[in-house]
Amino acid sequence: MSSVPPHVAESAGWLRGVVGQLHRRLRQVDNAGILTPSQSAVLNRLHRDGPATQGELAAAEHVRQQSMAATLSVLDSLGYLSRTPDPADGRRTVLALSELGAKTVVGISQHREEWLAAALGAELTAEELETVRRALPLLQRVAQR
Repeated sequence: MSSVPPHVAESAGWLRGVVGQLHRRLRQVDNAGILTPSQSAVLNRLHRDGPATQGELAAAEHVRQQSMAATLSVLDSLGYLSRTPDPADGRRTVLALSELGAKTVVGISQHREEWLAAALGAELTAEELETVRRALPLLQRVAQR
């Protein structure tokens, strides 16, 4: 038996569903269909976490090395990656975002934020938007728990 009141559990389920829907919708607001979700995830990881080897990326994304190699091949052919020898092990290559790759990640993020801002402005009244703004620090506090 859970000690969480039913209305809190119901709110948690609703919030999880809404966050999932919003996440999926933002992933659809992409870069004109150039990148797959897997390719986008790798670019975002390199942007967020910095350079990594193919093996590190495969482990972080929970995919096989062969799948990661295919993803990286496409990103490389688009000019989004730079490759340098691993200083600790010359047999390995360290991958990072090229200048174009970094610009692409920032552009996609900006495009998604612009879409979300437009959607908020179109769907919410000023009062509703203020309610959302007041709820954000509370949700952030829960997320950081």
